[in-house]
Amino acid sequence: MLQRSAVWLADRDGFPDSVRAVAGYYGNTGVFDYRSLLLKQRVDDVVEGMLDRLFAEVERAVATELGYDDVSFSYDTKLVLPAKLTLGHLYRRLEPADHLRAENMTRLSVEALIDGDMRDALNDDEFEDFDIGVAVDEAERRRVAEIAQGLLQGRVENQLAAYSGSVRETYEWAVSVSNAHQTQDESFRELMTAVQRGDTPASRLAAEYRNVPFDDPPGLFTGADRSLPYLKTQYDRVGVLYDAMLGMYREAGLPIKKPFRRAIVLAIVGAQIWLDDIDDFEEDIRAGQLTPVTAEYLLADDGDPREAVVEVGRGYLDRARTAATAVDSALTGIAVEYILRSGRPELLPPGVEIRHSKQSRPSGHTAGGSTVEGEGD
Repeated sequence: MLQRSAVWLADRDGFPDSVRAVAGYYGNTGVFDYRSLLLKQRVDDVVEGMLDRLFAEVERAVATELGYDDVSFSYDTKLVLPAKLTLGHLYRRLEPADHLRAENMTRLSVEALIDGDMRDALNDDEFEDFDIGVAVDEAERRRVAEIAQGLLQGRVENQLAAYSGSVRETYEWAVSVSNAHQTQDESFRELMTAVQRGDTPASRLAAEYRNVPFDDPPGLFTGADRSLPYLKTQYDRVGVLYDAMLGMYREAGLPIKKPFRRAIVLAIVGAQIWLDDIDDFEEDIRAGQLTPVTAEYLLADDGDPREAVVEVGRGYLDRARTAATAVDSALTGIAVEYILRSGRPELLPPGVEIRHSKQSRPSGHTAGGSTVEGEGD
């Protein structure tokens, strides 16, 4: 009876997503751990303190170089959620005397993740996530980004020096795999364009992007996991970074087991699809950006591609929630529920023609109340 009531509460839009997430996790798993709510607050406070101190150092560096007296700095930090979940996981498994080790590795992980994201922003000339607090022109905004990233890079290098070589090797392995995926981006764009124009069949998209097998499958995935669509490309895109982050904890002697790694990586890949790729659908279509969401629209025949997108996204998140429950990580399970409750697949158009002919230039198209520029007739 209580679980049914929890499911009812989780499905009510009038309640905050955080409340719905707790209720949804209990309703789906029968697990209610009130200590996880207290643990979340503690972890949030610790990590936010790390970020406040980091950004204060960036502010001082920017003020010194550019001469601003009232500069403030912040950066979109949603990508550090897995580090928070890992710290909470360790708080529950370590003696209090060992918490400092977990916090130090979390600081390194958080700063390494932000450093990598800032590098991508600089490479792509995308600075909207840099909140500087003063009016600056584009050249100055880029310079602020360069100052922040350079400071982060130096801090990461200094922290890595305090650990064994295996920690650095794990970090460098993730960077190399992620960079290799970045080099594939242009070929994926070309593939998407070729399918849109009818120069190549959609079956090639399925073979080269959706259903690509691993040459050497990561040990954390089960055989059933490896049947998930897009696992190889999305592991290389985002999953590997968090797998390596967790590997750094392990190499530093902290108790991170494979099942927890699996829960985190599946959750992150799921969140990328369920949140970012769904929200960015129209922008990605205009930019020719291949993602699991744009791919499902290209692969759709006469059916509603939203159903396929929901099946893909929920497939990852359902597995992540089950894995979190199996390793007694209610905090991670609640986070997965929060992701599920925060997604907006209903805002995707029910069907959109995103293919165009070779004879005419794209001119725009409206379907299902959604306008997608850059599509053909």
